[in-house]
Amino acid sequence: MPSRDNRLKIFSGNANAELAEEIAHYAGVPLGAAQVTRFCDGEIEVRVNESVRGSDVYLVQPTCTPVNETLMELLVMIDAMRRASARRITAVMPYYGYARQDRKTRGRQPITAKLVSNLLTASGARRVMTMDLHAGQIQGFFDIPVDHLPAGPILAEYFQQQDMDDVVVVAPDLGGVTRARDMAERLGASIAIIDKRRPAPNVAEISNLIGEVQGRRVLMVDDIIDTAGTITKGAEALKVWGATEIYVACTHPVLSGPAIERLNCAPVKEVLVTNTIPVPEEKLSSKLKVLSVAPLLGEAIIRIHEDLSVSRLFD
Repeated sequence: MPSRDNRLKIFSGNANAELAEEIAHYAGVPLGAAQVTRFCDGEIEVRVNESVRGSDVYLVQPTCTPVNETLMELLVMIDAMRRASARRITAVMPYYGYARQDRKTRGRQPITAKLVSNLLTASGARRVMTMDLHAGQIQGFFDIPVDHLPAGPILAEYFQQQDMDDVVVVAPDLGGVTRARDMAERLGASIAIIDKRRPAPNVAEISNLIGEVQGRRVLMVDDIIDTAGTITKGAEALKVWGATEIYVACTHPVLSGPAIERLNCAPVKEVLVTNTIPVPEEKLSSKLKVLSVAPLLGEAIIRIHEDLSVSRLFD
């Protein structure tokens, strides 16, 4: 693509520099010159090695593992850009960490999704771009514009190209029904819902299925694969209920702890994820396929910079 005007600048933290490079290439601008390093005691040091005065700055940084480090990097980078007189600073967070604590389910619990929104605004961000929030209502925690981009069209396009017949899209829990319904509409498929409860964090119990999967291919859709407990238990239950082949589509491959081992042992044919979070080489698996979200984020950045509609991307 042709180079954009020099008022559009894209920078990256250390969390996913490869994705930031892809986004900058799509937008037709060089990746901004900045260094994010550490002092000897572990404090974060940011050096911006080019002028950003009056620029429209986009900081690409998913707050993934190590989440506290990546979040703090983003906050310090935003502060550096604000003090360097950037015209507008947009935090591009393909993965929004701390989103799973979005409400109080029992006494004396924090709401970390709101806390992070406060931190971003206080540091100087004037816009946030993210993908597939764990709960859509987190957008309302912000008093600045939020562009919430769905990965569903990217994932659906892949399965449309596979020419899969007789597919049932399965929501692994009640919270994922909207996501599953959107995928089902794109694929022209029916929908089923797994009745799941969590007695403790990262612990899933499957009790029932709403819908019919007997003798059919199944596509489970979720936003996050963390320890893969929900996916593996769901896949095992679906196999018992008569599913012939099981596929998984997920936006954010957190892949903590035993996730890869569980996925390799699960009755799942393929796990489709995106690169909102980088997947290290040691976590790559023959079942895992990674799609890039760079064209979507890059196009959204161009549209915001040129004051065009972002929602038209999904019409």
